[in-house]
Parts: sequence; structure tokens; C-alpha cells
Amino acid sequence: MQEQAQVVVIGGGIMGCSTAYHLARLGVTDVLLLERSKLSSGTTWHSAAQVRRLRSSASLTKIADNSAKLYARLESETGQATGWSRTGSLSVATHPDRLVHIRRQAALAELFGLNVETVRADAAAELWPLMRRDDIIGAVWSPDDGRVNPSDTVAALTKAARAMGVRICEDRPVTGFRRNRRRLCGVETPQGVVRCQTAVVCAGIWSREIAALAGVPAPLAACEHFYLLTAPMDGVASHLPTLSDHDGRLYIRDEVGGLLVGCFEADPKLLPLENLPPDFSFDLLNEDWDHFAPIMANAIHRIPALETAGARMLLNGPESFTPDGGFILGESPFLEGLHLGCGMNSVGMASGGGAGMALAEWIVAGGPTMDVSDFDARRFAPLHNTLSLLHARIPETLADHYAVAYPHRRPQTARGIRRSPLHNRLAALGAQWGQHGGWERAEWFGPGDRGEPGFGRPQWHGRMVSEYTAALDRAVVIDHSGFGKLLVQGPDAETFLQRIAANDVALRPGGVAYTQFLNGRGGIESDLTVHRLDRNRFLLVTGSGREARDAAWLARHHRGEEATVTDVTSAWAVIGIAGPEAAKVLGLAAESDFAATATARFRSSEIRIGAASVRVAGLSYTGLPGYELYVPAASATAVLDAVVRAGRTFDIRPLGTAALDALRIDAGFLAWGRDMTPATGPFEAGLERFVRTGKPVEFIGRDAFVGACRNPGAMGELARVTVDDPDAYPIGGEVVRLGTRPVGLVTSAAFSPRHGRAVALAHLQPGHGGRVAPGGDGDFRIDIGGMRHPVELTRLRPGISRPT
Repeated sequence: MQEQAQVVVIGGGIMGCSTAYHLARLGVTDVLLLERSKLSSGTTWHSAAQVRRLRSSASLTKIADNSAKLYARLESETGQATGWSRTGSLSVATHPDRLVHIRRQAALAELFGLNVETVRADAAAELWPLMRRDDIIGAVWSPDDGRVNPSDTVAALTKAARAMGVRICEDRPVTGFRRNRRRLCGVETPQGVVRCQTAVVCAGIWSREIAALAGVPAPLAACEHFYLLTAPMDGVASHLPTLSDHDGRLYIRDEVGGLLVGCFEADPKLLPLENLPPDFSFDLLNEDWDHFAPIMANAIHRIPALETAGARMLLNGPESFTPDGGFILGESPFLEGLHLGCGMNSVGMASGGGAGMALAEWIVAGGPTMDVSDFDARRFAPLHNTLSLLHARIPETLADHYAVAYPHRRPQTARGIRRSPLHNRLAALGAQWGQHGGWERAEWFGPGDRGEPGFGRPQWHGRMVSEYTAALDRAVVIDHSGFGKLLVQGPDAETFLQRIAANDVALRPGGVAYTQFLNGRGGIESDLTVHRLDRNRFLLVTGSGREARDAAWLARHHRGEEATVTDVTSAWAVIGIAGPEAAKVLGLAAESDFAATATARFRSSEIRIGAASVRVAGLSYTGLPGYELYVPAASATAVLDAVVRAGRTFDIRPLGTAALDALRIDAGFLAWGRDMTPATGPFEAGLERFVRTGKPVEFIGRDAFVGACRNPGAMGELARVTVDDPDAYPIGGEVVRLGTRPVGLVTSAAFSPRHGRAVALAHLQPGHGGRVAPGGDGDFRIDIGGMRHPVELTRLRPGISRPT
């Protein structure tokens, strides 16, 4: 066995083989792929292998499209058959919300230049003659989708990879890792240690256990996944489109003259890995016809001929799922050099080709080359990796795999894992909870529940409007305790941060700088505020759940400076006060004369509220006058009580994240991960004035930013969108059209009580920015579930964005 490799790929399924193949195509040929058994022997071999490009996010659509393009060319490239067949896919709707859902997916596909068509029920029935059609209200037809043979595809990828120099070893399990502090330096096997600088865990359902050998979380767990194979049936033509009846929890396609009927059932069966034998390989789980019975009833309803069809087998194989339904891709923030490509949520073949390409590009470039917010491994913290959480959440993930993507849908399981010190006080005020970055966050306040899910205005819309109006007219109090907080201290703290932050952070004590961390391509890796506490101490405030990610970024770029980074997120609560009466509320709450020490914007100072020493910063994510109070967690409830008492004179109200989102979009404030990502630069985001290219220290990404400034708009830009129709209700993810042509994508949206209509932020493709009135030189419209509403666009020049 080789003693050294540039990259070691662990796992010989679709993700591992795709990653190795794409690394070699990029010129990294010193690659060793290790497979514990035989290639494709885990979960890849029994995949239904449908390649459907209709997805609910832009990044997933691109990944699936890249997969389809790879599979279509592999046979001609390698001479090895892959079984690729361009059969198309047909997605049907029996409920109005499902029709909106698939039309939204179709618009996204169109933005990427894919061939999709919305069709009526009679046209859908012509494409699938065996299908019952009397309850179908619409469908989307994607003629260029298809399917592959999974084992043949793996064979083609490995044939090409070997020809480019990749070495592949079967029957070679991984037993551990070697590390030098925060850096990977080797992979252990029974045959010895392979020295390497990069390893990639693509081990399917075993990935969590493999990553744990390196002390790295990979939060996924396995469930049983079923599909029925029938005997040959009359009327089944070869190469029928893949039929997606997600209202019935079904996918159906032809298979050797019969049908393959798969499902994502409402009551999934968790599969603890200890229930599998250690040598599980090309194996299946036991049939369970009683469990499959409700799905069988749905299938017979959709395909009546199934009632008399013979059954060849009920295939039951393991599949891995993650807490949020997105796969896990990229370098772990907890060990440099260790990458993850796993947790594919039963779309391994559909996404594996494109995901392996994205992962290989990440490894070669040193960071993601596309927006990976939906599946970036760095979105998960160690708390997400606990078995109790995974065993509670993962069956819900599978059950929701075909759920309509409602905007205000929230998980029901594994809740309350991270709570603010103010949680009980907010609950007493009527908080209705969501979850963000592992934190319970109050989304709105008032009695009642969420009501029925839908794409229109939610049942609690009036509550949100009331909170927004209170912020506009009087004062509100907001719990921001979930913000990530990192303390950077030491004699070289300023020098260290100046090299990483794009803005100038050489502040006087009490100064606050709004800044971004840029990558080498000029993309925004983090969006945060830097508070200088004294000569050698800085507090970095970032988004909820992002503290581990940002700490890893700082550690990766540490160059021996005498500066340490400490996560102090749980030590401090953050209370926001905003609105025209905010200063008066704070003046009444403070023990000292607040008016004499008033904190200006981007300045902070220490005051006392009751017995607590509180740092007050002149910041607000609402676009209104306001402050953020940084309070020791032990004193948080006492300080909140004091603020609420002081605010009674002004009828102060608590503000939830729904109203906060509307306020910040109104103000043009951005949210990292939605409006800006590592694929977005400050110039595209309208944040160039917060970048200081003339400061004495050259920061990461400076040259790339300067290059972007020389070619403005080359990567597109963000714009503010105001929708003409007051009844239109965008939720984010809608396509912006110029005439009928897709030219942009909404990144955030909310209803603005101030304007009486929806407002949004959208990323426009190059050449479509600027102020354009509807009906003028450019007829811009927003596509909301197939309905196209006129909008007004203005170029975005926000004030200060803020992590959420």
C-alpha cells in the first residue's frame, strides 16, 4: 500500500468516486481512494438512480444539473456504459400548494437555462398513460432529466480516474487519523499509515463514525428506505419518465418491464448502525410489507394497474439523512485538511456527480467555488452531532423529504437544545418559537399557534405588523443572545485582525467596526462587527450558530501572532433596544446618567443597569435608532426586566424575528448566507465602502476585491425590490424576470407595513442593475409560483447589515 498521497478519499460510492474523478480532472492525480469493502457496496448500488433537476434552491439545482451533464458524457469519455437514459421527469400536483411548489422549482430550473414546461393534467396523462389523472391539477415536465445504472456509473468514474493516475484500494478500511494540532497529517489503516495533507470522508451511512475517529462531527443517521419492484406489467413502456407524485409520497419509474415504486413515508424506521453486521456489504434489510402498506395504497390510487401486478421484491436498504435535509459538503471547521462529502439524504446519485465536482473544486481552490450555503459542512456545530438529537430528528427529515417547501415550516423534533438566558421571560410574554443555528428564537409574540401552513400571509401576520409598527413609532426590545461571540486577545490581536478583516479595525477602545472576512477570491466568508474593548482585547460578534465556523477561519489564518481566540457565546446575552424612544428607555433603565454617556453609532461604553455592568453599543439591525446591550448571562433576566419596566412609559413591545426581518429588508440590511455568501463579494453586495484597501496591513482577499472594483457588475449585484401588487407575498427564492427572461433571484423577502406591500432583496445577473421603472426600458417582474407581478428595482446601497 502507498505510504503517501496528496489526497485520500474514503469511500467507494458515488460521492467518493465522483470526488476522486473530479480531483484528477483538475490536475490532482496523486489521489488514493480507500474502500472498506467493494466499490458501490454500501448504499450506492441499490439506488433508484433517478436524476431529477427540479430542486427548491439555486445551489441544489446547479448541483443536480452538473450531475446530469456528467452522466450524459461519461460513456463517450470512458467507453464504459453508465446506463444513462434521457427519459425526462414528470412532477404532478394534486393540491394547489404543491402546484406552487413545483412551479417555483421550474422557475429556478429556467434561471439555469434548463428545459422545463408547465403542463395540464391531460398532457401529463399522455406522458404517463397508466397514471390516474382525475385528481391532478397540474404538472411540470422536464424532458432532459434521466436515470443511470449506479454500479456502472461508479465503474465509469473509476475507470477514468485510474487512467488519470488515481489509485483505488478495495477491502481497505480506515481505522483512524493522524493530526498535527489542528492539521490532518495522515490516515490510519490496518496496513499502515498513509501520510497526506487532505482526506475526504465519503463513507455514506458510516461517515459519522469515520469522522468521529478524527474528532470531527458529521451529523447524520440512517433510516430504512423502501421501494417495490414489480413483475412485468401490461402497458409499461420502456423509458417512461420518472413520475414524482410527492403528494402521495411516491416516485415511480419503469424497471425491466415492470415498475419501481419508491417512497418517503410519514412514519420512517430509524436504523441504528449497531443493528447492522460489521461486514454489511451489498446487503439489504428485511422486507416489511405492513410498514409499506399505506404507501402501497397511495401507489395503487395513482397507478390502478398495480392492484393486480405481481411483486418481485420489496427492497429495503439503508440511507443516511441529516438534521436539516441538506447534505454535508466541504472542509470541517474542526480539523484542517479533513473534508466531508456525505449525508446525501437519498439523492446521492442525483447530486453525487455535481457534489463531487463542487467538493473537488473546494479542495483545489482552498474554498468553495460556488454558493454552498444549503450544504456547507460548517453550518453544523458539535451539538447537532449527538445521537439523541439525531435519532429524534432524522426520521422527521425523511418524512419531510417530499414536503411542500412552506416558508414558515419548522421542525417539531429535537427542539430546545439551545436556549437564551431570556427564554423563560420571553415565553411569558407570548413568544412563539422557531429554531436558527440550534437556538430557539422568538419569531413573533402572541397567543395561538402557527395555523395551517401555506404560501400566503400567515395567521400571525397581524402580530408581526403590530410589532413592526411599535418599532417604527415607539420602542421594541429584541433578544439577540444567539449571536456568536468570539474574544480575541493578546499583544498582537490588532495586527492579527487587521490581516483578516476587510475594514480597518485599528480603533480606539470603545470603537466598533462593521466588516467582512473575505476569502482569496474576494467572497464574503463572514459578516460581523468588531468591538475594541481595550488595547489588547476585541469582541467579534457574528451570526447565530456561526461562532465555530468563524473561529476556524481565524485559526486557519493564524500566522504565529500572540493572539488567542475564545468562544464566549454562552457567557453573554445580547438585548437589543430599537425605535425612536430607545434612548429614553435606556436612560430610564440605567443607574448612571445615560444622557451624559450616550453611545453614538459604532461606539460602545460601559453602563450599569441595576447590579449589572453592561456594555452598550450604538448598533441596531432594524434600520432604526437603537442599541445592543452585552450582558453577563447570569444578569440577563434582571437587565431585561429593568428595560421592560423602563419601557412601560413608551408601551415597549418585544420584537420577533419575523418583524425584524421585515425591518432589516426595508432598511437594505443584508443577511449572511442569504443575501451574501462566499460566492458574493462586497462590491456585488453594495458594501464596498466598508472595505479599506489603503490600511497599512494587506488583508485576505484585497487583490480580488480591487479587481472586482475595476470591473463593476461583472458578477452581478444586489438590488432592492418593491412589489407593485399589495397582495403578492414573496418568501425568498423567487425568480426575477425581465420580460419573460429570468435574470435574477430573490434572496430575502418580507411584507413591509411601512410600504403596505412586499419588499425584497434580489441578486441580479450582470447587466441588469440600476434603477428601472416597471413598464419603462426594462419590464421587471417577480415570478411567485407562476404568477408574474411587476416590481420596481433600485440598486442596493445598504447601511450596515447585521448577523442574524
